[in-house]
Amino acid sequence: MDAFFALLGRINEVMLSVPVLASLLGAGVLFTLWSGFSQYRSLTHGVALVAGRGIDTSRGAGALTHFQALSAALSGTVGLGNVAGVAIAVEFGGPGAVFWMWVVGIVGMALKSTEVTLSLIYRDLSDPEDPHGGAMYVCRRGLAAKGPVWGALGKLAGALFCLSMLAFAVTGGNMFQAWNVADTTQAYFGVPPWASGLTLAVLAAAVLLGGVKRLGATADKLVPLMCLLYLIGGVYVLTINAHALPDVFRLIFRCAFAPAEAMGAFTGASLGMAFIFGMKRALFSSEAGLGTAPMAHAAVKTPEPVTEGVVAGLEPFVDTIVLCTITALVILCSGVWSRGPAGTWPVPPSMTQIEPGQWEPATRELPTQSSETFRPGDPVFVMLEIDGERARQYGTVTLQETGIGIEWQRHYGVSTPVMVEPGVFLDYRGSTLAAKAFDSGHAGLGKWMVTAAIWLFALATIITYGYYGEQGVRYFGGGNRAVMVYRVIWCAIVAATCLGFIRTSKEIDTLSTVAMGFMLAINLPVMLLLGTRAMGAWHDYFRRLKRGEIARPAPRSR
Repeated sequence: MDAFFALLGRINEVMLSVPVLASLLGAGVLFTLWSGFSQYRSLTHGVALVAGRGIDTSRGAGALTHFQALSAALSGTVGLGNVAGVAIAVEFGGPGAVFWMWVVGIVGMALKSTEVTLSLIYRDLSDPEDPHGGAMYVCRRGLAAKGPVWGALGKLAGALFCLSMLAFAVTGGNMFQAWNVADTTQAYFGVPPWASGLTLAVLAAAVLLGGVKRLGATADKLVPLMCLLYLIGGVYVLTINAHALPDVFRLIFRCAFAPAEAMGAFTGASLGMAFIFGMKRALFSSEAGLGTAPMAHAAVKTPEPVTEGVVAGLEPFVDTIVLCTITALVILCSGVWSRGPAGTWPVPPSMTQIEPGQWEPATRELPTQSSETFRPGDPVFVMLEIDGERARQYGTVTLQETGIGIEWQRHYGVSTPVMVEPGVFLDYRGSTLAAKAFDSGHAGLGKWMVTAAIWLFALATIITYGYYGEQGVRYFGGGNRAVMVYRVIWCAIVAATCLGFIRTSKEIDTLSTVAMGFMLAINLPVMLLLGTRAMGAWHDYFRRLKRGEIARPAPRSR
């Protein structure tokens, strides 16, 4: 598996490199200016539309209200990306990653408005009560309007986007969710990961296979409540740690433009690492520019495509500017991200070369001086220094012939690594790191509230991305039988993810984001090519709205 994850890492280095992410940032700035700061429209007119006070939508095609479409899209975007994704960004990108998450959240509002407007313009209305849309339809229909050659390219682009979207649905919308749920549940309650994975798969199957709509409806109602409780819990922890907030904000801005120094469990991060992890985790969380959320928005009932683009701009604000910020500040204020070792040796063990270029610590015994109780199955790591840079070497606490010890993953490299911290760190992976940060504010807050939240978030996201994947299957001409086969495979993947082949936060980060670069490489150029169409419709709508040419909703009777 090491070679497999190394290959995925090299793909990510190209597809989600600094130039690629900078182009996303540039496109967001372009559409911000071109739309006349659409963020303002989303926060004002968008809120009115969601509340039913915008325009009269009774004459439009579609099945969902603006509020229902926004809720459906948010059920996909509000998930483990807001918890585990943020934790991974801070863990590997440092405090500066939070700044770049904010940047993506702000410009992402303009990107999301643009791509959803295009999706509504080019959606398939062959069945007015059940419209279909998304980036694949924009590729096929939008580019076809430019001529036969563009039409052929559009069909190819639509098919390639669908394949990339299906891959992202599996890795990001399914495996990332299941793995984090299983890891946090094991960390707090000792439940074997396979048991959590199987439970989550059965719950997802009850909705996707068994048609238990009540469970899905219940999850939809509980997720907003869980979001509210999560926010309240986060604000509570931040209130307790209010004295640390000024230093945390200074750290965020300083590390956004300068390297972050290593300390404790934090390996340090360059400016490039802060930029990459902040950008890609915010991109994963908000989906701005990826082309996935337009599939949920395409079902909205409206005579004006721009209205749903305006509403969609609220998603990155809620998802990234609000929820992700709460998680990031709680983690940074708690100090858990740069914690000390859970146990120390009197003398750090030397590193032994097992085979040429393969290293591990010379001892498998746990430290005698421990502040934590180690249990079999606990993930751990030690801190190494290699050629002047810090790196982690991971292991797992296991039952051995001599008692409880550590089974090490080997470090591969030519240079001799040196252990720079005299102890073993407990590896708080993804959502577990966020939960431990909440525990620092009040004992049990992370154990109970965050664990409950991630189960609900994960289930809602798995169901939503299951729907997204179905749209891809149907786009390729798959009928009901093909969709049913897809659903069975989808639920099986939920359970299979928790069988132990993904071992670290770095591996789940690499796996969950590998398809994003391909989606971005297709969707972003298409948005730019059709930007004139989207922005023309945008400005025309607001001109007509200002002149009173668009019907307003009838006053409600009292």
